[in-house]
Order: sequence, then structure tokens, then C-alpha cells
Amino acid sequence: MLDSADQAPNPDAWEAAYLRFETPEQEIRKFMARLKRLGAQRWPRDSRIVELFCGRGSGLQALSRLGFTRVEGVDLSPRLIAEYRGPGEVSVCDCRHLAFPDSSRDILIVQGGLHHLPKLPEDLAQTLRETHRVLRADGLLIAVEPWLTPFLQITHAIARNSLARRAWPKLDALQTMIEHETETYEQWLRNPEIILDCLRKYFQVEQCATRWGKLMFVGRKK
Repeated sequence: MLDSADQAPNPDAWEAAYLRFETPEQEIRKFMARLKRLGAQRWPRDSRIVELFCGRGSGLQALSRLGFTRVEGVDLSPRLIAEYRGPGEVSVCDCRHLAFPDSSRDILIVQGGLHHLPKLPEDLAQTLRETHRVLRADGLLIAVEPWLTPFLQITHAIARNSLARRAWPKLDALQTMIEHETETYEQWLRNPEIILDCLRKYFQVEQCATRWGKLMFVGRKK
């Protein structure tokens, strides 16, 4: 989440929908499987890892269950940060201005936060400059974000159907989140080349795939 001047018109409604989209346990299991696909089993277990836009910290829980012992999370929503219960350190922070020293972390992870940035390419470039600054030489950026694949287009069409929303609470939560972040969400989906150009400017691509409505990106600091 971003600061109050940049948030959706009703951030409380967005956060409430996010909290009912999945249970913490469902989200943790999803993140564990995703991190494994992105190469987490090859990362040293003592890596210093920060999850940006960490929300309630399910990604940190997933990392801890995978054996990582030095995990931190940052988000600009005090309400979501307060949901975290785990061994990692969490703090309220704008990811465009990270409060970490230069070259101090091994891996930075974003799972569904960059598409909240209000301005493209300016805010994305600023965030990536910060991740580049904070990462050690050869450090990794892991980014998972929505992407306009055919699967996502079909999902959007179903989610706009009122009958489907009533029948499937998770779908209703998804559509509610989309409605409360429409401007930034649609801006993100409309600009794939701008996004990829920004990522490639700061990171050497190790993995870049788009499937099932997601961009799955692994880049190494240039």
C-alpha cells in the first residue's frame, strides 16, 4: 500500500476485501509454492530478504516455513502490518524511499504491490532505483504482478457478473479490490512494455514469464 495521498478513494474497503480474499493459511501456502517455482530452494537460507508491500506478512511466513531466518517486511499500511505474527521484522515504509543502507540486502521480493504505484513510469523507476540501491552486488529482485493474459481477461469478465460474485465470495473480494484500485490497476495492465523496460534497465533478467494472469520476474542486479 502507498501513503494516504496516493491510496485509492477508500483504502479501508480495499484492505477489508484483501483480508477476506484468502485466509492467511491459504495465502501462505500459495506463496510457498510460488517462491519454490521462482527458485527459492536454491537461495542460501541465511540470505537477508525483504518483502516490499508485504501486507499482513503472509509472504514472510512462507519464507520462514521454507527455512529463511533473516526476513523483513515493509508496507505503508499500519493496519495490515499489525496483522503480522511471526519472527521477521516489519515496519511501515514507502517502498519508493526505502529505509535500508546501500548494498545491505540479498533478495527483495514484491508480490502484488507495484501495480498500486500511482504514476508510470516515474514511481516504478523510483522504486526500482531504490531496490537496486539496497541490493548487494548480484542481489535478486523477485516480482510477481498482475498481467493481462487471456486468463486474466476471462477472470475479469466473470468477476463483473453480479450472480458470479454472489455465488463465489472470493470472486467478490477480487472484484472489490479491483474497483478500489481501478486507476492504478488499469494503468499497470495497459503498459507492459514500459514496465518491462524499467525492470530490464536495472536488472539482468533470469526469469520472465507471463501466465495465468501473472508476470513472474526474477532479475539480478546489474
